[in-house]
Amino acid sequence: MRPEIEEVKALVVKGSAKKVGKAVQAALDAGCDASEILNQGMVEAMSEVGEQFTKNEIFVSEMLVAARAMKKGVEVLQPHLAAGSTGALGKVIIATVKNDLHDIGKNLVAMMIESAGFEVLDLGIDVPIAKIIECYRENPETKIIALSALLTTTMPDLRETVEALSKEDFRNDVKIMVGGAPITQAFADEIGADGYSADAAGAAILAKELAAAS
Repeated sequence: MRPEIEEVKALVVKGSAKKVGKAVQAALDAGCDASEILNQGMVEAMSEVGEQFTKNEIFVSEMLVAARAMKKGVEVLQPHLAAGSTGALGKVIIATVKNDLHDIGKNLVAMMIESAGFEVLDLGIDVPIAKIIECYRENPETKIIALSALLTTTMPDLRETVEALSKEDFRNDVKIMVGGAPITQAFADEIGADGYSADAAGAAILAKELAAAS
């Protein structure tokens, strides 16, 4: 990895939002490829941050700071990416299910998925099933619906949402991925989701796998 990209990666890991933009520009000026800066400098950085979080070496707040730093870098990088690279992998609808007002985890996943090359349609928090269905019908080319539940008390709402989506005529055309603090692979399998990720970095990888399989 070129030293300029190493610098970008280090700054994202540290969450140095004020410095990342300049480092990205410096890497571009040095002739680094935009897609390499994105993938090696930023996506790999967030994968490292995600691993640190999984090992309880950092807190959610520190992971969010790193994600914000990455977002600043992506803003500088955006005009230099190949035409159509943003959203090139398809659309992803993301939402925190109804009765759940938490969004930090969802926001992290949205940032990671967007940086991986998807167009993200973020419906926010406390999202009713009808709104998700309506969004899909307005965007039938959507490949993935990503759902988050951060409370044990809203796990039934996640189940209800997945079950409702499974009854729609478009179910075979879209993949459903789920996540959140109380969610497990076993629960995801039980409610009929196509994929589960324990963290934001893993969610971006999972999204690519599900999109490729759709």
